[in-house]
Amino acid sequence: MNSSPRAASAPDHRYLLDNAQAEAGERFVALAELFDGVTRGHFDRLGVGPGWRCWEVGAGGRSIPEALVAAVGPTGYVLATDINPAWLDPHGTYEVRRHDIVADPPPGTFDLVHARLVLVHVPNRARALATMVAALRPGGWLLVEDADTELQPLVCLDESGPAERRANRLRHAFRELMTRRGADLRYGRTLPRTLREAGLVDVAAAGSFPVGGAVLDRLEMATMRQVRAELVAARLADEAEIDAHVAAVGAGALDLTLAPLISAWGRRPD
Repeated sequence: MNSSPRAASAPDHRYLLDNAQAEAGERFVALAELFDGVTRGHFDRLGVGPGWRCWEVGAGGRSIPEALVAAVGPTGYVLATDINPAWLDPHGTYEVRRHDIVADPPPGTFDLVHARLVLVHVPNRARALATMVAALRPGGWLLVEDADTELQPLVCLDESGPAERRANRLRHAFRELMTRRGADLRYGRTLPRTLREAGLVDVAAAGSFPVGGAVLDRLEMATMRQVRAELVAARLADEAEIDAHVAAVGAGALDLTLAPLISAWGRRPD
């Protein structure tokens, strides 16, 4: 009999919503429709304009790098990075680089560093945030936007029937899978304090909470297609349950929502 202790299995911190999957592009389009107006409003509030140097962290899709290019003009500079930059335009008017926000050093100094729906998925988010802060020039702004799914955990606020209850069960299963992959479902609410503790000043925050509409249906359909195999493999849901939910969403029978997006910003002291 071998009396040596069994080695604990290593935690699985693979990114659940991998950019390599086809559904990632559909998710990027839907998230842009939902939140780009919010994000651009924050850029305006912070004064992003001609000549600014901007770093978009974990860019995913093209919409925010393109918005920044429009804001900074020909005298500015926009760098868009991602651990898998496949959905970015390598021939666009912004620079694209493969970059791991946890493992790699800052790629320069910037007037604005921005990340949306990135750090919540990164297990070593403290190190990632430190890298972003280190990239700020004196007086530069950091804008971080992340979800807080524990603040509002439901996908159907009006749980009026079996389809809504099934949708909320599947959302709970999805949240459990995210937690197992190292996500912090309470991260959004911590952002103002986290930015202050990082030494930033003039810290403030706001929230956005989309409810209903076809874009949320499209996002839910893409998300379910992307994670269904993982949910079934983890025994958090079965194929029949997922099929019934996808059919209800596709028929427009549910009023869906998302967790609040918390946007927080702060400035590096001069």
